[in-house]
Amino acid sequence: MVDLTVSRRVIALVLAYNEEAALPALLVEIARVCPDWAVVVVSDGSTDGTAERAREAGAVLLALPFNSGVATAEQTGFLYALHRGAEIVVRLDGDGQHPPAEARRIVDTLEQTGADVVIGSRFLVGGGYQSTPLRRWGIRWLSFLLRILGGVRITDPTSGLRAFRRRAFTLLASVYPNGYPEPESGLLLARAGLRVVEAPVRMRSRDAGRSSLDAWAALYYPAKVTFALIVEALRRPIVPSSGEEARGS
Repeated sequence: MVDLTVSRRVIALVLAYNEEAALPALLVEIARVCPDWAVVVVSDGSTDGTAERAREAGAVLLALPFNSGVATAEQTGFLYALHRGAEIVVRLDGDGQHPPAEARRIVDTLEQTGADVVIGSRFLVGGGYQSTPLRRWGIRWLSFLLRILGGVRITDPTSGLRAFRRRAFTLLASVYPNGYPEPESGLLLARAGLRVVEAPVRMRSRDAGRSSLDAWAALYYPAKVTFALIVEALRRPIVPSSGEEARGS
């Protein structure tokens, strides 16, 4: 059973779509490794037992009525974190690829460096699951684009293992890219003047289920994200307010 106190300063935000097989072990691991964190599961229109597994573990469940995608699911979690007064949100995927020990590592980095966002990168050190060669090629291309378009150095722009300080997730709760949230949000945050850094992590392969990206999608994805990043770079930068809240201009 996950011991949950919603007033805790760090929220582990677990995004899950049909992850009933992998989710229970992940929630147990979070409770063991990070007992001081609150745990919130966003079930993104799951049609299996994902919601039931989250309830059984004692996590806060935010159940979306239909599958809305990563951006909507993550923004739902950010809005909840704002409502509960959290200081830090760390996102993990419900398929078990993001070890809670590595999530704690990036939260520690967030606090030690004073950054607004820390992205867990598979490529700063060797080891762990690093995806397929085709996907790694696409990741390198997106990393190059982010450096050219926004001056931000992110070696793993598609990583979903990320920790956000309140200033950052407040902004994303108001304005969040709907198409390809990981690389686009990295560019958006950097252009907004927030400090985005990386920390080395080791990821795992999925505990169960299948990835939504097949070989064709792995080729098509970089092309679509390239266009989205160029559009984002042409927009006026978002300016966070000086206070706790932030909004788009």
